[in-house]
Amino acid sequence: MPLPADSHVHSQWSWDTPVGDMERSCARAVELGLPAIAFTEHLDHTVWRIALTGPYVMDNLTALADIDGRLTPPAFDAAGYLESIEHCRRRFPELRILSGLELGEPHRHAEQIARVLAAGRFDRLLGSLHTLPDQGTFAEPWGIYPHRDPHDVVRDYLAGVATMVSASEPFSVLAHIDYPVRSWPAETAGRFDPAAFEDEFRHALRLTAQSGRALEVNTRLPLHATVLTWWHDEGGDAITFGSDAHLPDLVGHGFRDAAQMAQAHGFRPGRNPCDLWARVD
Repeated sequence: MPLPADSHVHSQWSWDTPVGDMERSCARAVELGLPAIAFTEHLDHTVWRIALTGPYVMDNLTALADIDGRLTPPAFDAAGYLESIEHCRRRFPELRILSGLELGEPHRHAEQIARVLAAGRFDRLLGSLHTLPDQGTFAEPWGIYPHRDPHDVVRDYLAGVATMVSASEPFSVLAHIDYPVRSWPAETAGRFDPAAFEDEFRHALRLTAQSGRALEVNTRLPLHATVLTWWHDEGGDAITFGSDAHLPDLVGHGFRDAAQMAQAHGFRPGRNPCDLWARVD
């Protein structure tokens, strides 16, 4: 079975990816036989709290934070990024290379995002929720779990996804709906069970489907098959696949298993390798 396009890849143009490399990521995609790759670079405007110590500290981010750990994302260099896209298109003519952005919390930053989108053509736009309000600022789920019930954090996250989908226009793909699972505290809360959040998942998925958007099958952490079942149940028409790779070697990671799961749940590739995978009833 042919592998799908990787619609969620980061390169050196994402502010949190200093070791990313657009050319090497393209070379990896060609090596794997991927038909296309989309460089959906981070576009963030939320100021949030990051770890300065402990297991979640990222040395490349601490220099961007103030003494209290509040990080302000740097501005995105749209012109430099788009020039790099064109360079890679010339160097890898056998690979379809899409431009794109991962819009962080687009419902909170509509004006700033609109200014960046006016800078050029972006083929694929993802919408992502990374942070939630917490202690007078914003924080990612891993930073909230230690002082709140983890189940409440996930419920708040899914409610936030529903709000983002309902209040924001620019993006066409909902990225990593299971983002809080990446840092779920299994040691204290037990194994993550999506069934404990079925109503919240279904609500967010239903609104996403009704908005005409696609759902991303993110392979950074394998999406639980139950979520894809609910997506189908709630009328979801299309999916994309995204490795969320921040390193070239992780492009296309887990795609064979993800594609098999998608087919088992009633989704099939389109005629064009860049097409979304569509629902087949």
